[in-house]
Amino acid sequence: MGGVTSSIAAKFAFFPPQPPSYTVVEEDDGGGGGGGGGGGEGEQRRKLRIPECADGDAAAPIDVMKLRTRRGNEIVAVHVAHPKASATMLYSHGNAADLGQMMELFVELSKRLRVNIMGYDYSGYGQSTGKPTEYNTYADIDAAYKCLKEQYGVQDEKLILYGQSVGSGPTVDLASRVPNLRGVVLHSPILSGLRVLYPVKRTYWFDIYKNLDKIGLVNCPVFVIHGTADEVVDCSHGRQLSELCKTKYEPLWINGGGHCNLELYTEYIRHLRKFVLSLDKAKVTTNNTRENNADSEAEKKPPDTGASDTFELAPDLPEVSRNSLDSRLEKSKKSVKPEQSRMSTDRLEWFRRKRGLIW
Repeated sequence: MGGVTSSIAAKFAFFPPQPPSYTVVEEDDGGGGGGGGGGGEGEQRRKLRIPECADGDAAAPIDVMKLRTRRGNEIVAVHVAHPKASATMLYSHGNAADLGQMMELFVELSKRLRVNIMGYDYSGYGQSTGKPTEYNTYADIDAAYKCLKEQYGVQDEKLILYGQSVGSGPTVDLASRVPNLRGVVLHSPILSGLRVLYPVKRTYWFDIYKNLDKIGLVNCPVFVIHGTADEVVDCSHGRQLSELCKTKYEPLWINGGGHCNLELYTEYIRHLRKFVLSLDKAKVTTNNTRENNADSEAEKKPPDTGASDTFELAPDLPEVSRNSLDSRLEKSKKSVKPEQSRMSTDRLEWFRRKRGLIW
């Protein structure tokens, strides 16, 4: 059944840029290699670059790597470091983009939010091998998550998942399985694949990315961002997901915002930065509350009770940049014209009359 679902998904859900917007080249690293998280010792010594994109510097390096997924594909991922990062963000991009188009945005977000960012291409996107399917994207995000844990030592409590459009699918799936994440951002998210096309009232077995059914399993704060004039995924998707969250953060409805241009609105970066800072403050508040509770318990005990507990507070809150994300990001978020639906089965013929998918 899962294979049939993925087959349907491959026919109408995925539109990787053709040709890919970037290449990956290998250089001699002298046996040292940065974060290359692919696997064995040989792979760690490889120095990979994306020549179409700017390299990082000593203070904020950019690692390019290839990761093997549990489904046998090799995906390309990048890690953008910030020297004073308070958290790490795992970014799942939208349907009609690849890493070459997203790199400038990753660098800008890392600077403005003061976080490390890992982005990755789905199977069949960019220079990643395999075919784009729903279950391949779940394996793709798991490979990126595993790399962050094993190669970069990222703890769940310092990890923020970010899912844009179709990227909300693998993001919500992973978030529903990892209980201690710091936070989740859903940017123009979908309730499910089928619901983008038609407002069905029930979940069908052949539907894909059933975010509607999984969002209630996410334990951390969830921040939803959606444009009120989204012509591809109606704003009602974001509103309903926000309402169903266990731990709600005040959502952002960008008045007049479409599907592929929300980063160009000043309120986007302002509210996103506010969310990231709120997670830092929540961490400090939680630790302080525990410390106060421990002190209260200690007061109730006899004075000869021995050693006392200590609590480590989160790092200093990052400075807030006063600059807003400007039009320089426009070229990293190139608008892609909707493609014609590629459905071929009689069962789904009625979908032809619905709008094209570029989520």
